Amino acid sequence: MNKLHLYRQQFPALENKTYFNYGGQGPMPQVVMDAITKAQAYIQEIGPFGTEVGRWIDEETKAIKVAIASELNVLPETITITEDVTVGCNIAMWGIDWNSGDHLLLTDCEHPGIVAIAEEIGRRFAVEITTCPLMATLNQGDPVAVIDQYLRPNTRLVVLSHILWNTGQLLPLDEIAKLCIKNQARLLVDAAQSVGSMPLNLTELEVDFYAFTGHKWLCGPGGVGGLYVRPEIRDSLKPTFIGWRSIITNTQGKFVDWHPDGKRYEVATSNYPLYAGLREAIAIHQQWGTAEERYQQICHHSEYLWRRLAALPDVIPLRTSPPQSGLVSFQLSQNTPQAHRQLVEFLQSKKIFTRTIADPSCVRACVHYFTLELEIDRLIEGIQEWLVVDQ
Repeated sequence: MNKLHLYRQQFPALENKTYFNYGGQGPMPQVVMDAITKAQAYIQEIGPFGTEVGRWIDEETKAIKVAIASELNVLPETITITEDVTVGCNIAMWGIDWNSGDHLLLTDCEHPGIVAIAEEIGRRFAVEITTCPLMATLNQGDPVAVIDQYLRPNTRLVVLSHILWNTGQLLPLDEIAKLCIKNQARLLVDAAQSVGSMPLNLTELEVDFYAFTGHKWLCGPGGVGGLYVRPEIRDSLKPTFIGWRSIITNTQGKFVDWHPDGKRYEVATSNYPLYAGLREAIAIHQQWGTAEERYQQICHHSEYLWRRLAALPDVIPLRTSPPQSGLVSFQLSQNTPQAHRQLVEFLQSKKIFTRTIADPSCVRACVHYFTLELEIDRLIEGIQEWLVVDQ
């Protein structure tokens, strides 16, 4: 048995299925589940509430921030622990001091939950919300130029994804960040598909806000993620969700000030054993290789899948060139939501897990660095079988 097959044995979910939904939720390694169980038991053993438990929680919180910071190449104090990407985006979007007449710019490839936040901000504060068309730049065109065209002098915030969740397009975030700095607009990045799937250096990128989760490409537990806030702008982002973790109190327990670091956006009691689980997940990936090595392997697998899909009759990959991420989206020649849904359901009956995307209507398959070419071949065979049955 080769090294990769031995490595994959750490992920129990991979034993009985062919999995291509890393962009939705990654399978947890056994050590992650064990770490969560052990932490839960330890809390009950020494507490569950008391001075010793409090010290343990403080150490676990510091440790997970150090682990996350090592993936993002930032200082641990810039990290706020959240439940997921959407919570991080809420913190950033609601924390801005909005004024009537301000402008917020989205792209046409953002998740509906994020769009809904923007729309409610627009309704409450009379902020104008507009959308720039990045989906059309998947195969041709310049996304930076498109964003530039839609920026205004009164644009307060630009919200976009590093890797677009529907088409898998990797945006040139360094150029976009420079454009936003030039325009004096803040930049919030939905990092649902980038953290854990590609090398990152947020310090160099100079993004303002970077919201991410641990349960997708990092293969950690659901319910723990984070938000990076650039230190230079931290004081301008006001806390919206507020609790005892956000604040500094005096000896009488009275509010004195906000914490000077990412803690100011944390609220109250969390499921702390999940922190131990995510820390173990990050360690598993880092033991396999560097972020760059993992990303190169992801791209190798996505190109292999893309080429095999492109060779099938009645299957059209959205991209006309090899993908730059682990998300590979494709359409059937019928190009109807019903046909895409039927294909996904057929594949799942064969224990091959993919998903549909509504806009653009397509099927999305995700490959990780530990995906096997044999698994990709199995997916292709499943699609071929469905095409024969459908006809």
